[in-house]
Amino acid sequence: MIEIWGKVTTFAIKTSKNLENYKTQISTAADRFLTLLKTGGPQSASAMAKDLGITGEGARLHLLKLQEEGLVEAVTEPKGVGRPQQIWSLTERGNRRFPDSHSDLTVQLINTIGDVLGPDALDEVIVARERAISDRYYDALSSLTDLSEKLARLAEMRHKEGYLAEWRQDGDAFLFIEHHCPICSAAKVCGNICQAELITFRRLFGDQASVDRVDHLLSGAKRCVYKIVPLS
Repeated sequence: MIEIWGKVTTFAIKTSKNLENYKTQISTAADRFLTLLKTGGPQSASAMAKDLGITGEGARLHLLKLQEEGLVEAVTEPKGVGRPQQIWSLTERGNRRFPDSHSDLTVQLINTIGDVLGPDALDEVIVARERAISDRYYDALSSLTDLSEKLARLAEMRHKEGYLAEWRQDGDAFLFIEHHCPICSAAKVCGNICQAELITFRRLFGDQASVDRVDHLLSGAKRCVYKIVPLS
């Protein structure tokens, strides 16, 4: 059993690193529109045109093409006086363009560990994964003393891993926002993964700030949001 457990733990940690190595590509016009809708939520063609520096008609033509491909959809909303406007959003198929890294393999691995070795062994795998990821982030942030610099570095790392992460000032506090979760399928079958993410963030900022998750994708929110409040 010990030998099996060692092999499973090693495989799980290596697999988790590979699964989080997704780097968001924003290279085509379609990618840019989909990313705007993913990070900014439902919006009008004119708003997206302004962000992308193109004409409203050009944006509308791109969106109609994406609609034909089943990636976006539109609803008509009243706009006070004048013509109603169309508000565009991602479809389920459009959301799948932002990978949930090898989700079938991940879910199978989680279920296999739980079935063969039991829930305690699965918890140990999650803890080992959390520790490895936490150590990597800690090493990258350890030389920084300013809280905003740490948030910027963490957002850069998480964004490269597929979380579409950003941070912003919120009064005297900060918000750390992840618009996408590349390991969502795994988190759905193993809630401890999300708890481990929160533990990781609290470890990173524990001496400088409190960290609470105020929005959670798996609880029905459109994204995960962490509120980070400086301790002094």
